[in-house]
Amino acid sequence: MKRLIVVALSGFLVACSGGDHEDLRRWMNESTQDLRGNIPKLPEVKPYEPVAYDAEGMVDPFKATKIEPESKTKQGAGKGGGLQPDFEAREIRNSLLEKYPLESLKMIGYLSLEGKSIAVIQAEQNVKQVRVGEYLGLDFGMVMQISDREVMIRELVQDSSGDWTERTNSLYLQGKEGGRK
Repeated sequence: MKRLIVVALSGFLVACSGGDHEDLRRWMNESTQDLRGNIPKLPEVKPYEPVAYDAEGMVDPFKATKIEPESKTKQGAGKGGGLQPDFEAREIRNSLLEKYPLESLKMIGYLSLEGKSIAVIQAEQNVKQVRVGEYLGLDFGMVMQISDREVMIRELVQDSSGDWTERTNSLYLQGKEGGRK
């Protein structure tokens, strides 16, 4: 059976290779007679020139000064920018309210004695009276103004480049519904 299939396939192949396609071969020869391949030349390869790498005179790409503007870095970035909190004075004061983050402090009352405003601040179970000029919070917060509804605080915070900047924050008077149970 296998021999029969092989003989049949061979017969078909011999039949296809006959002179039937002479016109097709003639047309191909006439069509390709004037064709010439046009391959552009390769560009000239420039020789490799090694370059010495000197990292000492370059800026470290992983330092914050790389992304900061030049004018800011020239003024002494990381040296405080003119504002510096007094760490030693904070240790001497040893204020209870400077040991808590501002978010955990609550203004629960307001007093006015002899024309001077006093805020009543609660930190956990501790209650303390605060006047203008006193410190509270972890970010060197100083009480700037006290009203019957809020305590305005100026804080000194350090940014990613090491400079100290001021920001204003407030504690608002908490009602009974805002208190802890």
